[in-house]
Amino acid sequence: MENSLGTLLPLYSVIPFVGMLLSIALGPVLFPKFWDNHFGKVSFAWACILAIPLIIFFGKQGVDELLFILIADYVPFIILLGALFTVGGGILIRTTLKGTTAVNVGFLTIGSFLASLMGTTGAAMLLIRPFLRVNKHRKYKAFLVIFFIFTIANVGGSLTPLGDPPLFLGFLHGVPFFWTLKLFFPMVVVLAALMILYVIFDRYHLAKERKEGGLSSESQVSANSENNSDTLPSGKKIEILGFQNFILLAVVIGVIIFSGSVKMSEVNILGVQMGLQDVIRNLVLVLIMFISMKITPKSLREENDFSWGPILEVTYLFFGIFITMVPALSILKAGEAGSLAFITAAVNSPAQYFWITGALSGVLDNAPTYLTFFSTALGQFYPGMAEAQAVALLIENQSTYLLAISAGSVFFGAMTYIGNAPNFMVRSMAEEAGVKMPSFFGYMVWSFAILLPIYALVTLLFFI
Repeated sequence: MENSLGTLLPLYSVIPFVGMLLSIALGPVLFPKFWDNHFGKVSFAWACILAIPLIIFFGKQGVDELLFILIADYVPFIILLGALFTVGGGILIRTTLKGTTAVNVGFLTIGSFLASLMGTTGAAMLLIRPFLRVNKHRKYKAFLVIFFIFTIANVGGSLTPLGDPPLFLGFLHGVPFFWTLKLFFPMVVVLAALMILYVIFDRYHLAKERKEGGLSSESQVSANSENNSDTLPSGKKIEILGFQNFILLAVVIGVIIFSGSVKMSEVNILGVQMGLQDVIRNLVLVLIMFISMKITPKSLREENDFSWGPILEVTYLFFGIFITMVPALSILKAGEAGSLAFITAAVNSPAQYFWITGALSGVLDNAPTYLTFFSTALGQFYPGMAEAQAVALLIENQSTYLLAISAGSVFFGAMTYIGNAPNFMVRSMAEEAGVKMPSFFGYMVWSFAILLPIYALVTLLFFI
């Protein structure tokens, strides 16, 4: 029997992945002009540095692994992001509201709960443009986008399998749909702590703006409201255009649920076996992109500052990320037979599951990371038992372990720009709107300083 690739790969095979991450982190800082013009080529180069030796040394097995991650993971990932990006860009929210502390707290809180209904990517793509617009008058905006990523693009997706890919994967493996509501209290603790910290940061930056001689927030709000008064009917605070795209958004959610709930025959695509339901989902999502572009007035997208730049950047960079992370994921999946066995063998308590699942989810695809430690927990408590029975017993007798794995895979996605699908795109859209965002490592300074103490509190409250 052929050994799995993860049992054969040495630990140094993750070097191209590390190189890819360092390029994303340092390229824009050290070589900004070169990076802006050639980041796609850099991504492709790292992919080749991994793929060519993999094919040379492992032949068909290496080819099969690369095709699998491209066809089964990367292409559906980009198609889903593209559909949500296109549909979200066809919904225009006009408002005379401006980004005061109270308005932003409400925005982030409501958006976070919305993320559990339509996914973190869907909520982020729908709300990032209006969030940037209501805060257009603010001088310091980077911290606003950072808290947007923390809340709407990550923590908010905790409550349903629709919220974040790892929870949907758990649903596919037998976790009941509404079981994830058990994450409500951990999520509320994180969101409450983040909102308190947001208010502190917001007050600090408002005071700094006034001290530097800018308009006071109240004067600025008044001025902007007067400038926008002719775009909305008298007395109206919010106007939403492009309602046809809400229908398309509902279709996106529906087809995702369909693909996860229905089992159809398999089709072979270049040697990769895919369920027909997944192929249908991908085709429907592509169709939705075309329909959205066709039925949405061009003037609406122009007013929404819609462009293809952010989705193209994600497409190019994540090609390199997905290819180069093949060794890391394969080694993790190999468990005790892989060169990262010391990690999977070290987890025993819920707290350890929370932190290790989370730490790896911050830099790897959180869906397979979730599945790796989900399987580790099943093997720890119910070795050799059929999955359906083992999952039921895990939920009944050891639910804290599953809670820790679920929370870790969702919460820690906020630790880096690549930790969850919408993070990088939100950053790109913010920069396109003129917001100077922190570098890859600069963002991690924020996430480590803010999130790690909160996650330590969550550990003490729920996983000890």
